[in-house]
Order: sequence, then structure tokens, then C-alpha cells
Amino acid sequence: MKLLYRRCAGLDIHKKSVSVCVRRRVSGKPEVEIEEAVFGTFTQDLVHLREWLRERKVREVAMESTGVYWIPVWNVLEAGKHPLHLTLVNPAVVRALQGRKTDRIDARRIAEYMQYGLLRGSFIPPRPIRQLRELTRMRVHVQQDRNRVINRIGRLLETVNIKLSSVASHIAGKSGRAMLAALARGVRRPEVLAEKALGHLRGKIPDLILALDGRPDPHFQWMLTDLLRKLEWLDAELAKLDARLCEQMAEHAELIELLSTIPGVERTTARVLIAELGIDMTQFATPAHLASWAGLCPGNAESAGKRFSGKTRKGDRYLRRILVQSAWAAARTKDCFLAGLFYRIAARRGMKKAAVAVAHRILAIAWKIIRDGVPYQEQGRDAFDRRNPLRTARKLARRLENIGFRVQLTPSPAAEAPSPPPIVSPDVCARCAQWKLSNCIHLIKRPKRRKTNVAPAESVG
Repeated sequence: MKLLYRRCAGLDIHKKSVSVCVRRRVSGKPEVEIEEAVFGTFTQDLVHLREWLRERKVREVAMESTGVYWIPVWNVLEAGKHPLHLTLVNPAVVRALQGRKTDRIDARRIAEYMQYGLLRGSFIPPRPIRQLRELTRMRVHVQQDRNRVINRIGRLLETVNIKLSSVASHIAGKSGRAMLAALARGVRRPEVLAEKALGHLRGKIPDLILALDGRPDPHFQWMLTDLLRKLEWLDAELAKLDARLCEQMAEHAELIELLSTIPGVERTTARVLIAELGIDMTQFATPAHLASWAGLCPGNAESAGKRFSGKTRKGDRYLRRILVQSAWAAARTKDCFLAGLFYRIAARRGMKKAAVAVAHRILAIAWKIIRDGVPYQEQGRDAFDRRNPLRTARKLARRLENIGFRVQLTPSPAAEAPSPPPIVSPDVCARCAQWKLSNCIHLIKRPKRRKTNVAPAESVG
């Protein structure tokens, strides 16, 4: 096997130590020289590690992704006047054989794989994007804590026979917060509590009076006061994070507006997309590569011609979570292409798989917008029907005939009028021109087969 790098290093990283193995090929010698060392993980130790690698003229360094312990090593090795070329690999790629695993052997195996070009690095965005990631992911955890507090308030209300969640869809809304604050102050009369309803909820005042007729006690009042205090603190934390994100993403305001044109995607989702993907789409050659990295494409499990499972693999869970939420929101949007795609797939595969498919499509659209800086162009919910109107008409006619109607299809004059022929390039066929493809997928130049004249076999008499 051919060596890709003459000099490289492999790091096996732990919480308190880093095992290093340097492999170098010396001219005129068939064997590869190996040099090993162990360093600590304090900042000064990592600086010594960086200088030790530079003294040996090593530029290519590979390391495993071990929890968060690889991040301090990465921060030090990527700094300086002449930063090293770092590669972060999945531990599953360099998994050790059973019975042959030590820190020294792990570092030697990583260096060997790196030298022969057998490792594929993970996507590590630049430091500003990594900082945005930390903010958006912290916001996710704060939002989850807020949801847990709201759920605890709902359970607490049920323990004292208050059924507010049976009437109000959101107990932490403006009306619900006013009622909860009154309950925490000791107000007990259901009529007084129900009068704090606002907007559409005022039409449910009779039901609210019944739902708020409970049996609160001092213990409930103390618990509710404490939970409301926590909820207010979490609201303030969310507002603080949103303000910080607005400040840090001010330079990406135009891109956020473009991403917000996608149905189901709002500003918070657009910020998450930028923080998780970055703004340099050269890392992902095609939308399919990006979907594979995010874990939003079918998995491959096939053997002997049999397909066992199409379960999606693990990807960026923060990105996948926000995209699936956006897919559910897009499915409820009127006259939307993504909604048409959702219900088209849901009829055959179910709503959950349809949501993942729409999330895949949203990610592909975001890839195009980030790369080219163009807004989303809506095709309409009937885009699939307009692709082949005759087939759609026949399908609908069959459905009417199945329930007892006689159908006769008569095209309108506009449909009968011949459309002007499209301008076809000599390198693109008519079908690909109709699909607006720049490269033809049908007129593929194939080498002509040579005809060979084979003489007939002589009969044996």
C-alpha cells in the first residue's frame, strides 16, 4: 500500500494524558521509523506537545473524538504562526481489536491509518461558528428546562383538582400566567380567576370556572410560587441568549432573512442552521452529502441482495431536531410545496417518515440558499399535480368511478393549445430541458460496440 504522508502523528487522548506516535519514512530505508511519547493535558503540556511535533517537522496530525477531551488539544495545536493540519476521526473507524488495546497501541494504529490515507476527518467548523454552536445548543437546553418546569406546574395543578390544561392549550401563556400568579397569591374563587382570561380564551369562561374549582392548600401555594420563580428566571435566560445571538449573528442578518423564506423556518431555526452548518458549503459537495452527515437520509443495510433496514444513522442531533420541527410546521402551511410533499409521502409511508423526508428537503434547500445566496422560490402545493396533469386527471377520475360516478375528461382550451417548443441545447435532450437540467442524463456518449464476425461452427457428420 502506498504511503500518503512521509511524516504524520497519531494522538490517543484521555482526560489526563495524551499518547503520541510519530511515523516517518526515511529516504533509502524500507522500514518506517516510529517515535512515541506521552504528554499531560494542561495547557503548558499541550504547548510542549505542539513544539515537540514541530521539531520533528510533523504537519499531519490525527486524533480520536473522545468526549470533550479532544477540544483542548485541538485549541492548542491549531494556534500559532504555523498551525498543524488536524484531522478528527470517529472512534468507530479506528476501533481496536479485542485483546490488543493500550494507549500506545491506539496512538500507533491512528498514525499508521493516517499515513496510508485510510482516515476520513469529521467536519470541524472554524472557531466563530463553534462559538455560535455553543450559544444555540445552550439555548436548546434552557428551553428544555423551561418545558420541564411548565410540565411540573401542570402536574402540580392536577394534584389539587385544578384542570386548567383541559381548557387552555398553553397554561404558560399570558392568560395562564395571570391565573397562576393569582393562585400563588392565594386567590381561590374560580369566577375571579376565570376573569383573567384574555383573547379567544374569554369564550371559554364557563369551562374555566369549572376547571379552576379545585382544592388548593398552603403547600400547593408554596410549590407554585417556587415553580413560577424558576419559570421567570428561565425566561430571562432565554431572552439573554437571544440577545447574545442577535449580537453575534449581526453579520449574517441577510442570510438569516433568506433562510427565513423557507416555509416552517423562522429566525431561531435559521440561526441554528448557520451555527451547525457554517457558511462555507464547500465542506459538503452536494445536498446528499450534507443530508448524510446530518443523519437525514436512509441508512444502508444490505447483504446478499436483501435490504434489511433503512433506519437513519446518528447525525447532528441538534440540527436534526430543529429540522424535523420545521417540517411539522411546514406541513401546516397553506399552499406550500413542502406541505404537498409531506402529505404525498404520508399517504404511503406514514406521517413520521414524511416529516423526516420534508426535513431532508428543507436541508437541501438551505444548502442551496447558503451556497448561492438566493431566496426560496415557492412552487405551490399542486406542484406534483402540474408535473403531469393528464396522469393526475386519470387518477382523480378513477377515484370518482370507484364511488359510483361516471366521469368524462374534457381538456380546457388552454390545455389544448400547443405550448411553444422549448429551446433545446444540442447537448441536452427535450426531457432534461423540460426538467431544467443543465447536464443531460439521457444522451450519454457510450462507446460503440464493435461487431465481430463469427464463423458458424462446422457440423460434425
